Amino acid sequence: MSAQTTDENVNRVAPVLFDRYPGPAELAEANPEDVEQIIFSTGFYRQKTKSLLALAAAVEDAFGGVVPEDFDQLVTLPGVGRKTASVVMAEAWNYPAIAVDTHVKRVAGRLEITNQTDPVKIEQDLKALFPTEAWSGISMRFIQFGRDICDARRPLCSTCELRSLCPWPDKRL
Repeated sequence: MSAQTTDENVNRVAPVLFDRYPGPAELAEANPEDVEQIIFSTGFYRQKTKSLLALAAAVEDAFGGVVPEDFDQLVTLPGVGRKTASVVMAEAWNYPAIAVDTHVKRVAGRLEITNQTDPVKIEQDLKALFPTEAWSGISMRFIQFGRDICDARRPLCSTCELRSLCPWPDKRL
């Protein structure tokens, strides 16, 4: 549901969806129009509904209704790529995983932690830099910093605690 919408919007819609459909079996059997109504505000609601129902059906069919705690199994599910699987591994089960999204990519690049642009290579660079036990929290820290301070268009460089260490040439001081 998070594609092309805000976290605030997803956080407002998700509890309603999960209250109505508490498990994959219930969601897989849902009337698509009812789901569309619930998630309408997230945009692209028709495609997202199709994806959610397909995902729920796949979890039910392939894993007996239990979301797998294995990265390789997660990425076999429809709509679940490397980033989503890494978020689930780190956030749901606190397994060592680093998810690279646009914020992680931007912050890591500006801080010259990596010169890569491919998310898989950025992930590898971050994994080489941080100890395994820190991986599960890295992504969310980078994401929050990218949202709050190191914004894509209007970074708050003048108040950033990392400004003296930051090599980004376009700093706004």
